[in-house]
Amino acid sequence: MTLVIFLIACGAAATTGMIFKPGEWYAQLDKPSFTPPNWAFPVAWTIIYLLLAWAGYRLTLLPGSQDVLALWAAQIALNTLWTPVFFGARRVFAAMLILALLLLVVAVMVVATLRLDLVTGLILLPYLLWLAVAFALNFSILRNNRDTGNAIDQ
Repeated sequence: MTLVIFLIACGAAATTGMIFKPGEWYAQLDKPSFTPPNWAFPVAWTIIYLLLAWAGYRLTLLPGSQDVLALWAAQIALNTLWTPVFFGARRVFAAMLILALLLLVVAVMVVATLRLDLVTGLILLPYLLWLAVAFALNFSILRNNRDTGNAIDQ
């Protein structure tokens, strides 16, 4: 049952991507050369959310994991917030700040998890790496589109 709860939390976060789709606005942005192809995003996020739910479940089985589980809750809240801010409100700078905080929370969560259980910590590493790419992408979009006429942060 606990795994189902983590899957529901991850599913709720994933739903924001179905509600706030990239669309024409995103397609017209000047993006860096390292931008993954569009098909990679749902594939990567599906894998990451499944791993994230599994890691959350594993954490519940570990003594002394209360603080890490609190970090898990914080990261899923920030994760859920990013998509509507970036794609819905088109607040690229605000989204970058959310992503920076999310990256920090996840980094702390990974380190703390590795101290509790190596396998669970390793399960979280793809998420941390993907967030680093997402942050670089968000930053590049902000930098490259400030004066291009694309509607960002309006």
